[in-house]
Amino acid sequence: MIELSVSRLNKRFGGNHVLKDVSFEVNGAEMIGLIGPNGAGKTTLTNVLDGAVKPNSGTVYLNGARIDQLPSFEVAKAGLGRTFQVTRSFRRMTVLENLYVPALAQGRSHKGKEVREEALEVLDFLTMAHLRNEYARALSGGQQKLLELGRLLMLDPDVIILDEPFAGVHPRLMEVIYEYIRRVNGRGKAMIIISHQMDSIFALCKRLLVLNYGDLIADDTPENVKNDPVVIEAYLGTTEDRSGTGQRDGETRPADG
Repeated sequence: MIELSVSRLNKRFGGNHVLKDVSFEVNGAEMIGLIGPNGAGKTTLTNVLDGAVKPNSGTVYLNGARIDQLPSFEVAKAGLGRTFQVTRSFRRMTVLENLYVPALAQGRSHKGKEVREEALEVLDFLTMAHLRNEYARALSGGQQKLLELGRLLMLDPDVIILDEPFAGVHPRLMEVIYEYIRRVNGRGKAMIIISHQMDSIFALCKRLLVLNYGDLIADDTPENVKNDPVVIEAYLGTTEDRSGTGQRDGETRPADG
């Protein structure tokens, strides 16, 4: 069973204490939402989990192995992968060629036939086989998100972090994205979804983590989180605000740390 254990993570940038004793666990193929206002520390937490940033203290274990001091490529090999809020496809390459890139990064260039078969299987899974020869730059926002998910599946991670997977997606395609996320989760993948779109998070996740300026203020079911006065005050706002970005009218937030 997949086990991700995060214990007492702290991260400071100068005098800014961005993560404050953050602890949680992911057990099995859970689908967890990570929410909080801009500046809450969600991006920093993600960067620590995937090895891009080292914590000042605390530990991260994946399937019994410590990963918080590993570089990103070693974390990926250990079984944790992520997408990015701004998609990072190779726009001058075809959809199929984009899926080859993770395999090349793993040193599998000598297994060309095997890699091609895996890539075509991923495209079939995402119902994108008809787009395999299209250039990535020609894809819609939703298709770009699916392509990035496909590249991640080529690495076959145990834990997948999706950073704002609904940003830039046409509302009519939202249910399509939901369905593919559920299908990936159904393959036995644990998933952590970062999003400001509360309707999407509540539709997909049975457990939510709420960060508020470095503090993990809630780890509970969506229903309990929606009714938690601390979370409402920190992030969700009034009932009318809960289906949007999570920010109240007129408020601005600093950039996420």
